[in-house]
Amino acid sequence: MLRSFGKSLQLLALVILPVAMVIQLSREMRATTEVSDLSVMLIFLVFGAAMFGLGRIMEGYAR
Repeated sequence: MLRSFGKSLQLLALVILPVAMVIQLSREMRATTEVSDLSVMLIFLVFGAAMFGLGRIMEGYAR
């Protein structure tokens, strides 16, 4: 169970990163807040990398 959850986190992280790139490139989906577009992209990057790492650790402990 823990191994499959870890794999799911890894796959979700690998989906989030390209979606963040598409959002960055799309004009109509850009953030309308005062936060710059680059900081939103960096938040997605850090969140995706942390989620992938957490999934990898969980998968490793499940073995």
